[in-house]
Amino acid sequence: MKAVCVYCGSAPGSKPLYAEAARAMGRELASRGLTLVYGGGNVGTMGALAQAAMESGAKTIGIIPRRLNEAVAHLELSELIVVEDMHERKAAMQEKADAFIAMPGGIGTFEEFFEIWTWRFLGYHAKPVGLLNTGGFYDSLLSFLAQVRDEGFLKPEILADLVVESSPGALLDALAAARAAPELKSFERTAM
Repeated sequence: MKAVCVYCGSAPGSKPLYAEAARAMGRELASRGLTLVYGGGNVGTMGALAQAAMESGAKTIGIIPRRLNEAVAHLELSELIVVEDMHERKAAMQEKADAFIAMPGGIGTFEEFFEIWTWRFLGYHAKPVGLLNTGGFYDSLLSFLAQVRDEGFLKPEILADLVVESSPGALLDALAAARAAPELKSFERTAM
């Protein structure tokens, strides 16, 4: 694992612990010599993450759609890649990273997280996917995903494969130790 894509918020959230966790993740990536791949912005937890990573010596790659690039200010990143749209952004993030983390965030974070997690089980990549469950932020989602599994819409092995930890160090350790995606035997009309 050399590069980690982190999805997080363009807002700071309502509690200081979210920005603190983002800064801790940035420092942890740097301390391990890992490259940060992220959305390219300088605001919210996204900005806190990138700033901490860069201040701690991590190579930091921002990937941003042209429309958003024109609307936001930027940090002095190691590399800023400007793409045409969100589809191209997500594909570039997937290519550049060896693992994926969703930190607390909003609908953009959720959309990116669910797509990359789905891609793992469709065979578009075999890279591990995790949630940083800062302050129990994802507890309700994890309960809902357990319900989705129990109702027969999510294979148990797919949910079990999702890496969930509450600290950056533990999450990065678990992602580094993650196994290959469970092989889906068929794409018949059964629970993904």
